Amino acid sequence: MVLEYLSLIINYLVMFILVMISVAFFTLLEQKVVGAMQIRIGPNKTGYWGVLQPFADAVKLVLKENMNLSMSNMSVYWAGPFLSLSLSLSLWLIYPMMAGGLDFFLGLLFFMCVSSMGVYPIMLMGWASNSKYSMLGAMRAMAQMISYEVSLMMIILSLIFIKSSFNIKELMNWAYTGLALIIFLPLSLVWFASSMAETNRTPYDFSESGSELVSGFNTEYSGGGFTLIFLAEYSSILFMSFLFSLLFLSSSSVSVLLLFCTMVIAFLFVWVRSAMPRLRYDKLMGLAWKSFLPVSLLLFIYYLKIY
Repeated sequence: MVLEYLSLIINYLVMFILVMISVAFFTLLEQKVVGAMQIRIGPNKTGYWGVLQPFADAVKLVLKENMNLSMSNMSVYWAGPFLSLSLSLSLWLIYPMMAGGLDFFLGLLFFMCVSSMGVYPIMLMGWASNSKYSMLGAMRAMAQMISYEVSLMMIILSLIFIKSSFNIKELMNWAYTGLALIIFLPLSLVWFASSMAETNRTPYDFSESGSELVSGFNTEYSGGGFTLIFLAEYSSILFMSFLFSLLFLSSSSVSVLLLFCTMVIAFLFVWVRSAMPRLRYDKLMGLAWKSFLPVSLLLFIYYLKIY
């Protein structure tokens, strides 16, 4: 029994380390892709082809001076980034390991609960910063995330009703690779767009609305606090890409093909950032409540009837 618990801890510790390394190199990929799309070089000085740039950025961020706000609740101020990264990493617990991991029979329910809690760290960081810019950015980010979570949950409910299971492994094995993407093509498009809104990515990055809000809820963060927020955001992007591959690019097992599909979806996040302008805020909320929600509700009713 002790060896089983030790194996479980080691497996998830290794997985969390690999997720952090993946985040580091995903930032390099983003800088390279955005640089190529804007016809510029991108990072290429640190190491061969700039491959050590993520580690140089990490050292720079960790060594930077932290903000010591005199008119702020510092315990809540520091709890926000830690809670944000903890929630982001806890989502990876539903990763369907072949052996040595937890068997989540209610994996999608766990995802729905944890992802819904993502607004609380943002609220804490915006309030504890004692800055009107941070608070305004936090309020807009929370409204955006809550609005698009509704569409995400309706899509998940459609998949749950079809397979009659909350188990990630059963949802993976229900179809051949790529067949789910064809059957649920409208749902997959809504899911991808809602995932970008859920992770505050362009063109839905309204927590960082240019000069209007400075940098959103993380305006007063630097050094270690900003590093934790940065890691949480990119970890969430990789997880949403991974979950898209699980749900719509179904594979019979956790394989190299599945990880390749995850990187393709993550690349699309970067591609959209380079190609799309930021929407207007009222257009963003209208898209969530007037377009995505009716579509996901109607498709939910349709799949419920035919299955």
